[in-house]
Amino acid sequence: MPRKKDDPMIFVMDVGNTNTVVGIYREEKLLKDWRLGTVKARTTDEYGIMVQDLFSYGNFRMSDIGGVIISCVVPPMTNMLEDLSRKYFNTEALFVGPGIKTGMPILLDNPREVGADRIVNAVAAFDKWRGELIVVDFGTATTFDYVTAKGEYAGGSIAPGLVISAEALFREASKLPRVDLHKPDTVIGKNTIHSMQSGIIFGYAGLVDSIVARMKAELRSEPKVVATGGLAKLIAPETQTIDEVDDYLTLEGLKILYYRNRK
Repeated sequence: MPRKKDDPMIFVMDVGNTNTVVGIYREEKLLKDWRLGTVKARTTDEYGIMVQDLFSYGNFRMSDIGGVIISCVVPPMTNMLEDLSRKYFNTEALFVGPGIKTGMPILLDNPREVGADRIVNAVAAFDKWRGELIVVDFGTATTFDYVTAKGEYAGGSIAPGLVISAEALFREASKLPRVDLHKPDTVIGKNTIHSMQSGIIFGYAGLVDSIVARMKAELRSEPKVVATGGLAKLIAPETQTIDEVDDYLTLEGLKILYYRNRK
């Protein structure tokens, strides 16, 4: 497939432990996005055929992609993703990691330890709001990341994600059934299912509020709190601390980093 070097269309890919979110940008505009399950055992061709099907369904051509950027927190998949970009997009993928230009100082003991997705979110959030921020990402793990008013990534907190917390309850409590993750009408449940939903949803909202409140107390300031991730819209309305939800924060961050690093 010939690559059109002057075509600004780019393919962005955020590979998480549970879900993979991909999107197509033309300059600043997100044209299409999809959320897929992350399957570590899939081969290059299996992913390639799946992406081809998505492009075909959305009336896009893979040959129109001029660049690829990938954020991946699943190291065993890196080689496969490199091959995917070469074979199906005819280009070398840009990976978010050590050596990439972020435009954001990372104030950690070991900057190489921080997950690529956390940096991507921080870059996107500061680019959009230009101020002191706490970014909450509801993924396999729920991360709380602090960005200073100067645009520095200054660390954060990591908690077990909502889904894996619920799965542990289903697995370890033999008499409790598996329930859907829906908000019940009342905190006081009148049956086992509603009681479990109450504990899971409202309990997790309490976890979020507690960590954010402790971060603010430690900072002695009131940073804006933004949320992203697949479950953000479920939990954020039940919290008292989240100011805004942005479903596309990670994809926006990947787009920004691509253009900051484009040669």
